[in-house]
Amino acid sequence: MLRIHFTGDDLARVRMAVRPDVLWETILSFHRLRERRRVLVFGEWRSEARARLNGETRLIAPLVPQRGYFPDFLTPPEGGCGLDAGLEAVRATPPARLHSELALAASGRGGVPVLPGPLAALAEGGSEPLARLVGGLRGYYRAAVEPYWPHIQARVEAERAVRGRALLDGGAGELLDSLPPVLRWRAPVLEADYPVERELHLDGRGLLLQPSFFCRGNPVVYRDTTLPPVLVYPAVHSCAPAFGETGGPSLGRLVGHTRSAILQAIRFGCTTSELARRAGVSLASASQHAAVLREAGLVVTLRHGNAVLHTLTPLGAALLRGGATAEAAG
Repeated sequence: MLRIHFTGDDLARVRMAVRPDVLWETILSFHRLRERRRVLVFGEWRSEARARLNGETRLIAPLVPQRGYFPDFLTPPEGGCGLDAGLEAVRATPPARLHSELALAASGRGGVPVLPGPLAALAEGGSEPLARLVGGLRGYYRAAVEPYWPHIQARVEAERAVRGRALLDGGAGELLDSLPPVLRWRAPVLEADYPVERELHLDGRGLLLQPSFFCRGNPVVYRDTTLPPVLVYPAVHSCAPAFGETGGPSLGRLVGHTRSAILQAIRFGCTTSELARRAGVSLASASQHAAVLREAGLVVTLRHGNAVLHTLTPLGAALLRGGATAEAAG
């Protein structure tokens, strides 16, 4: 069981990540790559990703076990700012931290007193082993994560819209209470099923909520409690395929002023009832239009309480921006 203890100051400092974290998605996708479950969600992605990989997994596998602890330095906070910033932070990890976290990772695999060869070289903090690791992470990301980044962004943006609405409706407590069922808000403690017993006291530092596409099952926190507190939790997946086609024949149906109005109305997220009201159409028509936009990869729909919430995907937002630019030019 994981228990995260909040003070009043912590509640005031709860915040949602503004985008997916590149390195969290990279490391957690590596877990998904090696498992055999969740075929409907990740089966096709696994096949495609494995076909693109070229030895990168051999560099990452010694650091990331199939279950249990992996070193905190692999997912620095800078990963939220993009791949280059995150990898530079990994490259800059102090040798003492490398050694302690790698020793901890090795001890979790049966109490091995001596680091195995690849980890021992890395633990010394030399530039060459770190450069190989950074290169391996970059190559893995390019092959297994980057081609699917628009889909990952779409799911995380939809998650942000749902949690943002909960925050507006009822404050930080409502936000924490709205999180997926793997997390349970029992003020002033947020609980989650976890492989080990953990007590995390925020002590006024607040908490960053980081929804993740590739996080499945249990949420994840840093083992080192002195690091900035972050809770990585599973973004809710819609009923649509995880990596559906963007564009395709459905885009040919996206014509006319009504669909343009529907897309504009969804811009900042809305329920079907709100969509019908904003666009001036019936509830049934709003639902039908949203379904077509969803099939075209322009909208993501997630359930929020008794309603559903529609948000734009990056492709939908780009189409909307392009339409606005064309109108301005005309």
